[in-house]
Amino acid sequence: MPRYAITTFGCQMNVHDSERMREVLRSAGYAEAEGPADADVLVLNTCSVREKAEQKLRSEVGRLARWKQEQPERVLIVAGCVAQQEGEQLLRRMPTVDVVIGPDNIVELPRLLGDLSTGGLPVVRTTFDLDAPRFLPPPTGGSGVTAFVTVMKGCNERCSFCIVPYTRGPERYRSSDEIVAEIASLCASGTREVTLLGQTVNSYRDPATRLPRAEGADPSDPDESEFAALLWRIAAEVPSLKRLRYTSPHPRHLTPSLIRAHAELPILPRHVHMPVQSGSNRMLKRMIRRYTREEYIARTRALCEAAPGLTLSTDIIVGFPGETEEDFEATLSLVETVGFRGLFGFKYSRRPYTPALKLQDDVSEQIKGERLARLFALSEALLGGHLGGLTGSVQEVLVEGPAKAGDLWSGRTSRNEIVHIEGVSELDLVGEVVTVQIIRANKHSLHGELTEAARAAARRARPRPAGRRVLPVVGEGPRAES
Repeated sequence: MPRYAITTFGCQMNVHDSERMREVLRSAGYAEAEGPADADVLVLNTCSVREKAEQKLRSEVGRLARWKQEQPERVLIVAGCVAQQEGEQLLRRMPTVDVVIGPDNIVELPRLLGDLSTGGLPVVRTTFDLDAPRFLPPPTGGSGVTAFVTVMKGCNERCSFCIVPYTRGPERYRSSDEIVAEIASLCASGTREVTLLGQTVNSYRDPATRLPRAEGADPSDPDESEFAALLWRIAAEVPSLKRLRYTSPHPRHLTPSLIRAHAELPILPRHVHMPVQSGSNRMLKRMIRRYTREEYIARTRALCEAAPGLTLSTDIIVGFPGETEEDFEATLSLVETVGFRGLFGFKYSRRPYTPALKLQDDVSEQIKGERLARLFALSEALLGGHLGGLTGSVQEVLVEGPAKAGDLWSGRTSRNEIVHIEGVSELDLVGEVVTVQIIRANKHSLHGELTEAARAAARRARPRPAGRRVLPVVGEGPRAES
């Protein structure tokens, strides 16, 4: 039986695409190898949001030259956004690559591999499924405690720094019937938390039948969508689901109906990742974000008032063309004003096919690096203060599994804080929501122990069915650009 391995670069959408490739290959008779060195077919699933990810791809392909020379019949596949972006050029620049395949062509992998095995030439498949969008079926194997579910793909925004509309195409939506059915199937096999995925996930509209209008929805508002109605439907029809998250939303679609959903739906955790990119109105305009600093603050403040205790995280770009020290100080002040409990910061890098190419990249790498360091220092201080304030409190934690180190188990609170739990290795807690007394705060996480009530209610450990294997991920952050 031929063996495959997948290495993933980039965001949660890429991680999800890799899971789908795994399902497609497994269904076609391929077995998962222990690692790339043991694989007959190796897939590099790429990201092109940042230039660094492309550099990693070039380095990885160069490193694999000997792997290919040892057994020329081995197949090297480049998938994902760089594949979509570069197409035929990848084959010309990287002769060891056999297949270049875009995100919309994953289902074609077995056929392309079959063609190669019978003497076919290296091939590129990077066509968008615009006329009949395809969303791959849910996995047939066991599921984990947490899972991703795609609700849409593509993006209709035209942010000047972002290549996603070019590599993922325009927005295409999945029917709410399919979404609800997949979530119900996942929950039936053990999943307790689902994250809905989309490039601008909260712009969702049901392509099959219009969902009932959510409470608070304004049909005259051009930023209104059917996303809040989708959340209400999932909550009503999949009662076994404990938590429902989503990423990445766009601030324009943080509408009253979505804010009301957060106020009234217990299934929605008290955390939202809401990309802002800059705190300067001048930069936001150059980025074509289509909201102002004041609008972002007003909408996120309304969200936090409607759902007390809710925390926010964000994405920020430093060194965008024309960014002055005053612009950057506006970003720092926004971070403090909103009080983000985490952020992903990036230095601006020029991306092909983006409108920002027309702007001079006039902020030096040294200044970009200095600004990024200052941004992270502020973020660390805010997070540290927040975590320190939770010492001594009792938190509800969804247990996901063993921690990476030590005799600990790990999970997350509703606000997305990571919690390591000690003294529970003999208990069966995976997939359970338990109460944990916080003993201390670490730099990026919390450390605690079960409350007496939680320990008394816990079951002793028993053999559990294996879930899906975790695919290796190489990237700068877990989020899709939005």
